Amino acid sequence: MKKEVASILKKSLKSISVSLSESEIENMIEIPPQEEMGDFAFPCFFLSKKLKRNPNEIALELNDNIKSKSFERTTVVGGYINFFLDKNIFTKSKIKKILKEKEKFGKKNIGKGKRVMIEFSQANTHKAFHVGHIRGTSIGESLSRIDEFFGRKVIRANYQGDTGMHVSKWIWCYEKYHSKEKLRGDESWIASIYVDAIKKLAKNEKLQKEVNEINKKLESREDKKLNIIWKKTRKLSLDSLEKIYKELNTKFDVYYFESEAEQRGKEISKELVKKKIAIISDDATIMNLEKYNLGIWVLLRSDGTVLYSAKDLALAEKKFKDFKLDNAFYVIANEQELHMNQLSKSLELMGKENLSEKIRHISYNIVRLPKGKMSSRTGDNVLYSDFMKEIKNHTMKEIKNREKKISNAELENRALKISVAAIKYSMLKQDPKKVIVFNKEDALNFEGNTGTYLLYSYARASSILKKSKIKNRKNNFKIKGVSNEEFILAKKLSEFPEIVLNAYNSRNPSEIANYSYQLAQVFNEFYHKTKVIDSENEIFLLKLVDSFRIVLKSSLNLLGIEIVERM
Repeated sequence: MKKEVASILKKSLKSISVSLSESEIENMIEIPPQEEMGDFAFPCFFLSKKLKRNPNEIALELNDNIKSKSFERTTVVGGYINFFLDKNIFTKSKIKKILKEKEKFGKKNIGKGKRVMIEFSQANTHKAFHVGHIRGTSIGESLSRIDEFFGRKVIRANYQGDTGMHVSKWIWCYEKYHSKEKLRGDESWIASIYVDAIKKLAKNEKLQKEVNEINKKLESREDKKLNIIWKKTRKLSLDSLEKIYKELNTKFDVYYFESEAEQRGKEISKELVKKKIAIISDDATIMNLEKYNLGIWVLLRSDGTVLYSAKDLALAEKKFKDFKLDNAFYVIANEQELHMNQLSKSLELMGKENLSEKIRHISYNIVRLPKGKMSSRTGDNVLYSDFMKEIKNHTMKEIKNREKKISNAELENRALKISVAAIKYSMLKQDPKKVIVFNKEDALNFEGNTGTYLLYSYARASSILKKSKIKNRKNNFKIKGVSNEEFILAKKLSEFPEIVLNAYNSRNPSEIANYSYQLAQVFNEFYHKTKVIDSENEIFLLKLVDSFRIVLKSSLNLLGIEIVERM
């Protein structure tokens, strides 16, 4: 609606010889803090200096030239033009637009023709997938959906650490201390071996030499027995991760693995030494980036084994070669800020400025437990599988309390959707830059600002539509007056396109999450104060309720959350 106000004001401003673009005017339009002050307000103070006139006089003159049926009235107070929307006209037009466009409401093709890769999740094999991983996975999936909403071609990528020191530690520990145990694709068992390895190595540092030997053999692929164990355990880890991704309503178009980037990473490192871009220091291959305030970036260890940094150079090269990308987004925790800057600078020094300029780091902060930071190394984390089992069982009990005769299959399906919504929303409602202190009790809360509350609001709206005896709802409906609650709900619905566009530009899904909660709050206020069924305005009110369902479903879909018709 701001655009419409801006369009009207543009014509009025021309009458006093002021030329501004609609976007400039739109940025100046304000939302008054109180309803009685209008729906929109335009300040005229900035014109005072330019025109050398009193701002209130300017506002009065501009107001005289405003003619639109969209407004019930416009007033001038203290240098502001206040716009009061015609409730009937506004509400009807917005409902008609939403019902006509449905899931396309708010869509724009501003990203059409652009091909981007969004790399996210990056869960390593041979380690736990803990609750902290859900944040990056949820942000990446949501950003992918937002980009697609605006016409971009998105390639979802997952870069997984299936080799390296953490894998060597796991295999070393399994072979030395757990070889009699049957290999299992159980996330908690896999995680326990890695934690045990860390504890044993901490007690006796000399054991690290054994791990280093395994690491060299794994990288060279010379030991057949080790290769067999690596392949088996790698597959078990990847299979367990796929189950998690499926539950989280997340998919990937391409999988990259560190094992595939090792050889090219080594080659690049050697090429950089030849070109004198990298140097050998204490037998290690390094990029000295200190003059750029980026420290030392180690590519190869002193024993010649390749590090994450060199593999990332190979990965960046491969990404752009494979897909001819306009941009490559890396959804990685802010702890990797320095690493990403080192990667970008190294690509630039390699003469690959075209790649350096196109990579973007979308950072997010860590997830902590109330007692401190999560860690796969120490085992101080909440395993996804354990937590999901807990929240799912809790959800099933809640559903059974409301619905005694539900089938087991429906109970399982509904409980999983509600549980995933609860946990994903708890991650996405927070600004990515903020630390999340994860508290299980808060996430399990079915009241307040939670994913469960949003699903409940959607199900409540669905229930109203099902209860109505009016099935043939004409598109040409009449409105016999619009109440304040109905008008406020229509206004909230109209904000959706602007909110989604902001989230697209800021790369921040929390804007959509917070809007979803506010929309659900407004709907529930409307629900408690408005009789829909058997009212004289029933057809109009049913269409308003349906519009709410369409917009909330779109919002949740952009967050990667599936709706349920019943709770």
